[in-house]
Amino acid sequence: MAACKANPRLLGTLTRRPRISSRRPRPASFRCCVAAVAPPAARTYGVTLLSGDGIGPEVVSVAKDVLSLAGSHEGIEFLFKEVPIGGAALDLIGVPLPEETLSVAKESDAVLLGAIGGYKWDNNEKHLKPETGLLQLRAGLGVFANLRPAAVLPQLVDSSTLKKEVAEGVDIMVVRELTGGIYFGKPRGFETNDKGEEVGFNTEVYSVPEIDRIARVAFGIARKRHGKLCSVDKANVLEASMLWRKRVTTLGQEFPDVQLSHMYVDNAAMQLIRDPKQFDTIVTNNIFGDILSDEASMITGSIGMLPSASIGESGPGLFEPIHGSAPDIAGQDKANPLATILSAAMLLRYGLGEENAAKRIENAVMEALNRGFRTGDIFSPGMTLVGCKRMGEEVLKSVDSQKPVAALC
Repeated sequence: MAACKANPRLLGTLTRRPRISSRRPRPASFRCCVAAVAPPAARTYGVTLLSGDGIGPEVVSVAKDVLSLAGSHEGIEFLFKEVPIGGAALDLIGVPLPEETLSVAKESDAVLLGAIGGYKWDNNEKHLKPETGLLQLRAGLGVFANLRPAAVLPQLVDSSTLKKEVAEGVDIMVVRELTGGIYFGKPRGFETNDKGEEVGFNTEVYSVPEIDRIARVAFGIARKRHGKLCSVDKANVLEASMLWRKRVTTLGQEFPDVQLSHMYVDNAAMQLIRDPKQFDTIVTNNIFGDILSDEASMITGSIGMLPSASIGESGPGLFEPIHGSAPDIAGQDKANPLATILSAAMLLRYGLGEENAAKRIENAVMEALNRGFRTGDIFSPGMTLVGCKRMGEEVLKSVDSQKPVAALC
Protein backbone atom coordinates (compact mmCIF):
# COMPACT_ATOMS: atom_id res chain seq x y z
CA MET A 1 0.00 0.00 0.00
CA ALA A 2 1.37 3.40 -0.86
CA ALA A 3 2.69 5.36 2.10
CA CYS A 4 0.99 8.72 2.49
CA LYS A 5 1.80 11.67 4.68
CA ALA A 6 -0.13 14.79 5.53
CA ASN A 7 0.95 17.99 3.89
CA PRO A 8 0.50 20.59 6.68
CA ARG A 9 0.35 24.30 5.94
CA LEU A 10 3.56 26.22 6.43
CA LEU A 11 1.66 28.48 8.82
CA GLY A 12 -1.98 29.39 9.07
CA THR A 13 -1.08 32.80 7.69
CA LEU A 14 0.79 31.55 4.66
CA THR A 15 -1.88 29.77 2.64
CA ARG A 16 -5.61 29.76 2.16
CA ARG A 17 -7.89 26.89 1.32
CA PRO A 18 -8.91 26.70 -2.31
CA ARG A 19 -12.33 27.81 -3.42
CA ILE A 20 -14.04 24.83 -5.04
CA SER A 21 -16.70 25.50 -7.60
CA SER A 22 -19.28 23.86 -5.30
CA ARG A 23 -18.30 26.37 -2.56
CA ARG A 24 -18.02 23.55 -0.01
CA PRO A 25 -14.93 23.56 2.25
CA ARG A 26 -12.08 21.49 0.92
CA PRO A 27 -10.66 18.81 3.25
CA ALA A 28 -7.00 18.92 4.25
CA SER A 29 -4.70 17.91 1.39
CA PHE A 30 -2.47 14.83 1.37
CA ARG A 31 0.54 13.83 -0.70
CA CYS A 32 0.98 10.20 -1.58
CA CYS A 33 4.04 8.34 -2.77
CA VAL A 34 2.47 6.44 -5.66
CA ALA A 35 3.49 5.78 -9.22
CA ALA A 36 0.51 7.59 -10.69
CA VAL A 37 -1.59 10.30 -9.13
CA ALA A 38 -5.12 11.04 -10.24
CA PRO A 39 -5.58 14.62 -11.44
CA PRO A 40 -6.95 16.88 -8.69
CA ALA A 41 -10.51 18.09 -8.79
CA ALA A 42 -11.01 21.33 -10.65
CA ARG A 43 -10.60 24.39 -8.47
CA THR A 44 -11.86 27.91 -9.05
CA TYR A 45 -10.36 31.03 -7.48
CA GLY A 46 -11.24 34.68 -7.63
CA VAL A 47 -8.24 36.93 -8.21
CA THR A 48 -8.39 40.72 -8.03
CA LEU A 49 -6.10 42.48 -10.49
CA LEU A 50 -4.80 45.92 -9.55
CA SER A 51 -2.75 47.03 -12.53
CA GLY A 52 -2.13 50.47 -11.08
CA ASP A 53 0.15 52.98 -12.75
CA GLY A 54 3.16 53.26 -15.07
CA ILE A 55 4.34 49.85 -16.23
CA GLY A 56 1.80 48.16 -13.96
CA PRO A 57 -0.79 47.41 -16.67
CA GLU A 58 1.89 45.94 -18.95
CA VAL A 59 3.38 43.54 -16.43
CA VAL A 60 0.05 42.51 -14.89
CA SER A 61 -1.33 41.67 -18.33
CA VAL A 62 1.59 39.33 -18.95
CA ALA A 63 1.39 37.75 -15.49
CA LYS A 64 -2.35 37.19 -15.88
CA ASP A 65 -1.76 35.17 -19.06
CA VAL A 66 0.96 33.11 -17.40
CA LEU A 67 -1.22 32.49 -14.33
CA SER A 68 -4.13 31.37 -16.49
CA LEU A 69 -2.04 28.98 -18.58
CA ALA A 70 -0.21 27.46 -15.61
CA GLY A 71 -3.52 27.01 -13.84
CA SER A 72 -5.10 25.28 -16.82
CA HIS A 73 -2.36 22.64 -16.69
CA GLU A 74 -3.12 21.98 -13.03
CA GLY A 75 -6.92 21.93 -13.09
CA ILE A 76 -7.29 25.52 -11.88
CA GLU A 77 -9.62 28.18 -13.23
CA PHE A 78 -9.28 31.85 -12.32
CA LEU A 79 -12.06 34.40 -12.20
CA PHE A 80 -10.29 37.73 -12.66
CA LYS A 81 -11.74 41.09 -11.75
CA GLU A 82 -9.76 44.27 -12.40
CA VAL A 83 -10.34 47.45 -10.41
CA PRO A 84 -8.38 50.73 -10.17
CA ILE A 85 -5.94 51.83 -7.49
CA GLY A 86 -3.33 54.56 -7.07
CA GLY A 87 -2.98 57.24 -9.71
CA ALA A 88 -5.37 55.45 -12.05
CA ALA A 89 -8.05 55.57 -9.35
CA LEU A 90 -7.30 59.22 -8.63
CA ASP A 91 -7.87 60.08 -12.29
CA LEU A 92 -11.05 58.02 -12.54
CA ILE A 93 -12.69 58.51 -9.15
CA GLY A 94 -10.71 61.09 -7.21
CA VAL A 95 -9.32 58.88 -4.42
CA PRO A 96 -6.31 56.49 -4.43
CA LEU A 97 -8.30 53.56 -3.01
CA PRO A 98 -11.99 53.53 -3.97
CA GLU A 99 -14.37 51.70 -1.65
CA GLU A 100 -15.29 49.31 -4.46
CA THR A 101 -11.65 48.38 -5.01
CA LEU A 102 -11.15 47.43 -1.37
CA SER A 103 -14.46 45.57 -1.28
CA VAL A 104 -13.63 43.55 -4.40
CA ALA A 105 -10.16 42.76 -3.06
CA LYS A 106 -11.53 41.54 0.27
CA GLU A 107 -13.99 39.22 -1.46
CA SER A 108 -11.35 37.55 -3.62
CA ASP A 109 -8.98 34.69 -2.85
CA ALA A 110 -5.85 36.67 -3.73
CA VAL A 111 -4.81 40.08 -5.05
CA LEU A 112 -2.18 40.72 -7.74
CA LEU A 113 -0.83 44.28 -7.91
CA GLY A 114 1.30 45.87 -10.62
CA ALA A 115 2.78 49.20 -9.51
CA ILE A 116 1.65 52.49 -8.01
CA GLY A 117 2.73 56.10 -8.44
CA GLY A 118 4.15 58.50 -10.99
CA TYR A 119 5.42 62.03 -11.50
CA LYS A 120 1.93 63.21 -12.37
CA TRP A 121 0.75 62.91 -8.76
CA ASP A 122 3.97 63.78 -6.89
CA ASN A 123 2.70 67.17 -5.77
CA ASN A 124 -0.65 65.93 -4.51
CA GLU A 125 -1.52 66.30 -0.84
CA LYS A 126 -0.65 63.20 1.17
CA HIS A 127 -4.19 61.81 1.28
CA LEU A 128 -4.36 62.12 -2.51
CA LYS A 129 -1.04 60.46 -3.31
CA PRO A 130 -1.15 57.07 -5.07
CA GLU A 131 1.08 55.53 -2.38
CA THR A 132 -1.57 56.34 0.24
CA GLY A 133 -3.88 53.96 -1.58
CA LEU A 134 -1.37 51.14 -1.19
CA LEU A 135 -0.98 51.76 2.55
CA GLN A 136 -4.77 51.81 2.89
CA LEU A 137 -5.06 48.58 0.92
CA ARG A 138 -2.55 46.79 3.16
CA ALA A 139 -4.37 47.98 6.24
CA GLY A 140 -7.77 47.08 4.78
CA LEU A 141 -6.67 43.55 3.92
CA GLY A 142 -4.96 43.09 7.28
CA VAL A 143 -1.73 41.90 5.69
CA PHE A 144 1.08 42.31 8.22
CA ALA A 145 3.88 40.06 6.94
CA ASN A 146 5.77 41.03 3.80
CA LEU A 147 7.89 38.25 2.29
CA ARG A 148 10.63 39.43 -0.06
CA PRO A 149 12.92 36.76 -1.50
CA ALA A 150 16.26 37.84 -2.95
CA ALA A 151 18.00 35.00 -4.77
CA VAL A 152 20.82 35.31 -7.28
CA LEU A 153 19.89 33.11 -10.24
CA PRO A 154 22.82 31.29 -11.88
CA GLN A 155 21.89 32.80 -15.26
CA LEU A 156 22.11 36.34 -13.87
CA VAL A 157 25.03 36.19 -11.44
CA ASP A 158 27.11 38.40 -13.74
CA SER A 159 24.41 41.08 -13.56
CA SER A 160 25.07 41.63 -9.87
CA THR A 161 27.11 44.69 -8.93
CA LEU A 162 28.99 42.51 -6.44
CA LYS A 163 31.89 40.23 -7.32
CA LYS A 164 30.78 36.87 -8.62
CA GLU A 165 32.29 35.00 -5.68
CA VAL A 166 30.29 37.22 -3.29
CA ALA A 167 26.95 37.12 -5.11
CA GLU A 168 26.91 33.53 -6.34
CA GLY A 169 24.57 31.34 -4.32
CA VAL A 170 22.85 34.14 -2.39
CA ASP A 171 19.33 33.11 -1.34
CA ILE A 172 17.73 35.37 1.26
CA MET A 173 14.16 35.77 2.48
CA VAL A 174 13.37 39.10 4.16
CA VAL A 175 10.29 38.98 6.39
CA ARG A 176 9.19 42.57 6.98
CA GLU A 177 6.52 43.71 9.42
CA LEU A 178 4.17 45.71 7.26
CA THR A 179 1.43 47.49 9.20
CA GLY A 180 3.13 48.89 12.30
CA GLY A 181 6.15 50.93 13.28
CA ILE A 182 7.05 54.43 12.26
CA TYR A 183 4.98 54.39 9.06
CA PHE A 184 1.77 54.05 11.06
CA GLY A 185 2.65 55.13 14.59
CA LYS A 186 0.93 58.08 16.26
CA PRO A 187 1.37 60.88 17.12
CA ARG A 188 2.69 62.14 13.82
CA GLY A 189 2.49 65.39 11.95
CA PHE A 190 3.80 68.94 11.90
CA GLU A 191 3.86 71.63 14.54
CA THR A 192 5.70 74.77 15.53
CA ASN A 193 7.97 74.68 18.57
CA ASP A 194 8.44 77.39 21.18
CA LYS A 195 11.13 78.98 19.01
CA GLY A 196 8.73 79.38 16.12
CA GLU A 197 10.47 76.65 14.12
CA GLU A 198 8.47 74.14 12.07
CA VAL A 199 8.90 70.57 13.28
CA GLY A 200 7.94 67.27 11.65
CA PHE A 201 7.59 64.17 13.83
CA ASN A 202 6.75 60.47 13.65
CA THR A 203 6.46 57.69 16.21
CA GLU A 204 8.12 54.26 16.13
CA VAL A 205 5.85 52.01 18.17
CA TYR A 206 5.27 48.24 18.42
CA SER A 207 3.08 46.16 20.71
CA VAL A 208 3.82 42.64 21.89
CA PRO A 209 1.09 41.07 19.70
CA GLU A 210 2.44 42.86 16.61
CA ILE A 211 5.96 41.59 17.27
CA ASP A 212 4.88 38.07 18.19
CA ARG A 213 2.81 37.45 15.07
CA ILE A 214 5.51 38.56 12.62
CA ALA A 215 8.15 36.63 14.56
CA ARG A 216 6.10 33.44 14.36
CA VAL A 217 5.76 33.82 10.60
CA ALA A 218 9.52 34.33 10.30
CA PHE A 219 10.40 31.37 12.50
CA GLY A 220 8.05 29.17 10.47
CA ILE A 221 9.63 30.25 7.20
CA ALA A 222 13.16 29.82 8.55
CA ARG A 223 12.24 26.32 9.69
CA LYS A 224 11.16 25.45 6.15
CA ARG A 225 14.32 26.93 4.63
CA HIS A 226 17.72 26.33 6.25
CA GLY A 227 16.91 26.80 9.92
CA LYS A 228 18.58 30.18 10.38
CA LEU A 229 16.84 33.40 11.40
CA CYS A 230 18.49 36.79 11.90
CA SER A 231 16.40 39.40 13.69
CA VAL A 232 17.44 42.95 12.78
CA ASP A 233 16.78 45.86 15.14
CA LYS A 234 18.37 48.91 16.77
CA ALA A 235 18.07 47.72 20.36
CA ASN A 236 21.09 49.71 21.49
CA VAL A 237 19.16 52.96 20.95
CA LEU A 238 15.41 52.46 20.40
CA GLU A 239 12.98 51.27 23.07
CA ALA A 240 10.71 49.77 20.41
CA SER A 241 13.66 47.68 19.24
CA MET A 242 14.48 46.65 22.82
CA LEU A 243 11.01 45.19 23.14
CA TRP A 244 11.35 43.66 19.66
CA ARG A 245 14.55 41.82 20.63
CA LYS A 246 13.09 40.69 23.96
CA ARG A 247 10.00 39.16 22.34
CA VAL A 248 11.84 37.54 19.43
CA THR A 249 14.32 35.98 21.87
CA THR A 250 11.48 34.66 24.03
CA LEU A 251 9.61 33.19 21.06
CA GLY A 252 12.83 31.57 19.84
CA GLN A 253 12.52 29.11 22.71
CA GLU A 254 9.48 27.65 20.92
CA PHE A 255 11.61 26.96 17.83
CA PRO A 256 14.70 25.13 19.13
CA ASP A 257 15.45 23.82 15.63
CA VAL A 258 15.92 27.39 14.32
CA GLN A 259 19.25 29.11 14.94
CA LEU A 260 18.40 32.64 16.05
CA SER A 261 20.79 35.58 15.88
CA HIS A 262 20.39 39.33 16.35
CA MET A 263 22.02 42.18 14.45
CA TYR A 264 21.81 45.95 14.58
CA VAL A 265 20.39 47.43 11.40
CA ASP A 266 23.48 49.48 10.52
CA ASN A 267 25.67 46.37 10.75
CA ALA A 268 23.10 44.34 8.79
CA ALA A 269 23.18 46.88 5.96
CA MET A 270 26.96 46.51 5.80
CA GLN A 271 26.98 42.71 6.11
CA LEU A 272 24.46 42.34 3.26
CA ILE A 273 27.09 43.79 0.94
CA ARG A 274 30.18 42.28 2.56
CA ASP A 275 28.95 38.70 2.97
CA PRO A 276 25.30 38.22 1.93
CA LYS A 277 25.53 34.41 2.00
CA GLN A 278 25.68 34.49 5.80
CA PHE A 279 21.96 35.29 5.79
CA ASP A 280 19.10 32.90 5.18
CA THR A 281 15.92 34.41 6.69
CA ILE A 282 15.80 37.94 8.08
CA VAL A 283 12.97 39.36 10.19
CA THR A 284 12.72 43.05 10.95
CA ASN A 285 10.39 45.98 11.43
CA ASN A 286 8.63 48.06 8.82
CA ILE A 287 11.15 50.79 8.02
CA PHE A 288 14.27 48.61 8.38
CA GLY A 289 12.65 45.94 6.19
CA ASP A 290 11.74 48.52 3.58
CA ILE A 291 15.38 49.59 3.29
CA LEU A 292 17.14 46.23 3.68
CA SER A 293 14.90 44.40 1.22
CA ASP A 294 15.64 47.01 -1.46
CA GLU A 295 19.34 46.69 -0.71
CA ALA A 296 19.14 42.90 -0.94
CA SER A 297 17.29 43.17 -4.24
CA MET A 298 20.25 44.86 -5.92
CA ILE A 299 22.52 41.97 -5.00
CA THR A 300 20.51 39.95 -7.50
CA GLY A 301 21.31 42.28 -10.38
CA SER A 302 17.93 43.85 -11.03
CA ILE A 303 14.96 44.94 -8.97
CA GLY A 304 12.89 43.85 -11.98
CA MET A 305 13.38 40.20 -11.02
CA LEU A 306 12.03 40.21 -7.48
CA PRO A 307 8.51 39.33 -6.30
CA SER A 308 6.88 39.81 -2.93
CA ALA A 309 3.98 38.49 -0.90
CA SER A 310 2.05 40.23 1.86
CA ILE A 311 -0.05 37.95 4.04
CA GLY A 312 -2.25 38.15 7.10
CA GLU A 313 -3.95 35.88 9.60
CA SER A 314 -7.00 35.51 7.33
CA GLY A 315 -8.36 36.85 4.10
CA PRO A 316 -6.62 37.29 0.75
CA GLY A 317 -2.92 38.00 0.42
CA LEU A 318 -1.42 40.79 -1.67
CA PHE A 319 1.22 39.86 -4.25
CA GLU A 320 3.31 42.39 -6.16
CA PRO A 321 6.73 43.01 -7.71
CA ILE A 322 8.94 45.18 -5.53
CA HIS A 323 9.87 47.51 -8.38
CA GLY A 324 8.15 50.84 -8.87
CA SER A 325 5.93 52.14 -11.63
CA ALA A 326 8.88 53.24 -13.83
CA PRO A 327 6.93 56.01 -15.61
CA ASP A 328 9.96 56.79 -17.81
CA ILE A 329 9.49 53.52 -19.73
CA ALA A 330 5.75 53.03 -19.33
CA GLY A 331 3.97 52.09 -22.55
CA GLN A 332 7.22 51.41 -24.42
CA ASP A 333 7.30 47.60 -24.04
CA LYS A 334 10.58 47.83 -22.13
CA ALA A 335 9.46 46.63 -18.71
CA ASN A 336 10.69 43.37 -17.21
CA PRO A 337 7.58 41.31 -16.37
CA LEU A 338 9.44 38.52 -14.56
CA ALA A 339 9.04 39.98 -11.06
CA THR A 340 5.27 40.14 -11.56
CA ILE A 341 5.21 36.64 -13.04
CA LEU A 342 7.14 35.36 -10.03
CA SER A 343 4.73 37.25 -7.79
CA ALA A 344 1.99 35.21 -9.45
CA ALA A 345 3.94 32.09 -8.45
CA MET A 346 4.04 33.34 -4.85
CA LEU A 347 0.29 33.97 -5.10
CA LEU A 348 -0.20 30.34 -6.01
CA ARG A 349 2.11 29.03 -3.28
CA TYR A 350 1.39 31.31 -0.31
CA GLY A 351 -2.06 32.59 -1.23
CA LEU A 352 -3.76 29.50 -2.62
CA GLY A 353 -1.60 26.56 -1.57
CA GLU A 354 -1.13 25.48 -5.20
CA GLU A 355 2.50 24.34 -5.09
CA ASN A 356 2.60 22.50 -8.41
CA ALA A 357 1.29 25.46 -10.38
CA ALA A 358 3.76 27.74 -8.59
CA LYS A 359 6.66 25.49 -9.53
CA ARG A 360 5.44 25.34 -13.10
CA ILE A 361 5.71 29.12 -13.37
CA GLU A 362 9.09 29.29 -11.64
CA ASN A 363 10.46 26.56 -13.89
CA ALA A 364 9.13 28.39 -16.95
CA VAL A 365 10.94 31.59 -15.94
CA MET A 366 14.18 29.66 -15.48
CA GLU A 367 13.76 27.97 -18.86
CA ALA A 368 13.14 31.28 -20.64
CA LEU A 369 16.32 32.64 -19.09
CA ASN A 370 18.21 29.47 -20.00
CA ARG A 371 17.19 30.04 -23.60
CA GLY A 372 18.91 33.41 -23.46
CA PHE A 373 16.00 35.86 -23.43
CA ARG A 374 16.61 39.09 -21.53
CA THR A 375 14.86 42.42 -21.06
CA GLY A 376 17.02 45.52 -21.07
CA ASP A 377 17.61 45.65 -17.30
CA ILE A 378 19.25 42.20 -17.26
CA PHE A 379 20.70 42.15 -20.78
CA SER A 380 24.28 41.05 -21.37
CA PRO A 381 26.27 40.40 -24.58
CA GLY A 382 25.34 37.18 -26.34
CA MET A 383 21.76 37.18 -25.05
CA THR A 384 18.57 37.98 -26.98
CA LEU A 385 17.12 41.38 -26.10
CA VAL A 386 13.33 41.31 -25.87
CA GLY A 387 10.54 43.54 -24.61
CA CYS A 388 7.87 42.94 -22.02
CA LYS A 389 5.39 41.20 -24.35
CA ARG A 390 7.99 38.95 -25.97
CA MET A 391 9.41 37.89 -22.62
CA GLY A 392 5.89 36.97 -21.56
CA GLU A 393 5.43 34.95 -24.74
CA GLU A 394 8.64 33.03 -24.10
CA VAL A 395 7.57 32.22 -20.54
CA LEU A 396 4.19 31.04 -21.87
CA LYS A 397 5.99 28.71 -24.29
CA SER A 398 7.97 27.29 -21.38
CA VAL A 399 4.82 26.82 -19.30
CA ASP A 400 3.21 24.91 -22.16
CA SER A 401 6.22 22.73 -22.92
CA GLN A 402 6.68 21.39 -19.39
CA LYS A 403 5.77 17.91 -18.36
CA PRO A 404 3.24 17.67 -15.50
CA VAL A 405 4.85 18.65 -12.22
CA ALA A 406 5.20 15.49 -10.13
CA ALA A 407 3.80 15.43 -6.63
CA LEU A 408 6.58 15.52 -4.03
CA CYS A 409 6.90 12.79 -1.44
